Amino acid sequence: MKLEQRTPIPPEHQPVLVAGTRTPFLESAGLYAELMSYELGSFSLAALLDRSGVPADAIELVVMGTVLHEVETTNVAREAMLAAGMHSRTPAYTVAMAGISPNVGFVNIADQIALGRLKLGIAAGTENFSDIPIRLSQNIRRGLMKLRQRKQLGERLKVLASLRPGDLTLDIPQSSDYTTGLTMGEACERMVKGYGATREASDHYAAEAHARAIAARDDGRHASQIAPVRNKAGALAEHDNSPRADASVERLAGLKPVFDPAHGIITAGNASRFTDGAGALLLASQEEAARRQLRPMALVRDHLLSGVDSLQDEMLFGPAMTIPRLLAQNGLEFEDIDVWELHEAFAAQILINIDRMADVDFIAERHGAGVPHGRIPLERLNTWGGSLSLGNPFAATGCRLLLTAAQRLEQAQARYAVVSTCAGGGLGAAILLERPGAA
Repeated sequence: MKLEQRTPIPPEHQPVLVAGTRTPFLESAGLYAELMSYELGSFSLAALLDRSGVPADAIELVVMGTVLHEVETTNVAREAMLAAGMHSRTPAYTVAMAGISPNVGFVNIADQIALGRLKLGIAAGTENFSDIPIRLSQNIRRGLMKLRQRKQLGERLKVLASLRPGDLTLDIPQSSDYTTGLTMGEACERMVKGYGATREASDHYAAEAHARAIAARDDGRHASQIAPVRNKAGALAEHDNSPRADASVERLAGLKPVFDPAHGIITAGNASRFTDGAGALLLASQEEAARRQLRPMALVRDHLLSGVDSLQDEMLFGPAMTIPRLLAQNGLEFEDIDVWELHEAFAAQILINIDRMADVDFIAERHGAGVPHGRIPLERLNTWGGSLSLGNPFAATGCRLLLTAAQRLEQAQARYAVVSTCAGGGLGAAILLERPGAA
């Protein structure tokens, strides 16, 4: 179907993805454990500049996503780009929108290029679960701040007297949603109960995800993305280390449910793992790409951000709340999309979203008349493996999805790709890419 852009962009300002790279995604508490998040991010930025051949001082803006914020590097984008050797005149800011943080950085850069405000920018993401910010308890933190303000001995003693032995605990970040108190796994189990998904289908999907990732690793597809990282001790990471060759359906079926032991279907085998990693993507205007002889990988055609209707029961409905509307506002149908890259928080989450988007009544109720419905073919979805096998370093996952989508478009000589992600807080994002010259 013919693309019908809702806001035409002057051809010279058309944003294009011209290069991308990422670090290996590694299980937490491993080789990246001694690195701070900004250091991990700096590896991806430096590698991107090296591979693209674009001078560091030509970059006009860096936007980096992150979810786990380190208080010492509150603007991790700035620290990472400086550590990567970029020019101090280049501005950089950090975005946080849960798991869609890198996607937001990407569309922020694309929008500024489309407006003619930028010619070259980098969207990136970094996440290091090996170095999570653990704090003293809230009462201890408040007490210490009061001690800084109180100058008299008597006042200081009163502050100390107000503290209790129970305050001597650590405040460790939880993976639960602040508003609902639910972990993402618990929220997904609620979706399972409300909308249906089976343990058997989830395990089959997860086993296939691992098989696809291993095949992509073995034939060099992942290597085309990855920039090796050497840590401070000299150890070298060259490959993702979470895909499992032994993740068979039979083995996955033997794992116990994690979030609802009595009735749940989500296990450690059909859920994504927390991993450490970083990624970076170089965007340019079409005019600037031509001037610098940079070959566009994909045109950034459109994007959509949304929230869900129910945080309690539909936390991970991001794709179902964004993809149909994105297609509608561009005059496309599901069958027009050859490449699908969706974040796999859980196998059940993917399967439920696929079913909802194929349900004409659901689409009409949530999005109104004229919005397309359709079923995403599994043979077009995450064919290089997804988050279930490669892990989920939150703010780097979006970079991997976008880079993979662009590479798959070229490999298949296809026209359109859709990248979509669900996120904590009931958020979702969908981005439409087009292969250059495919029209």
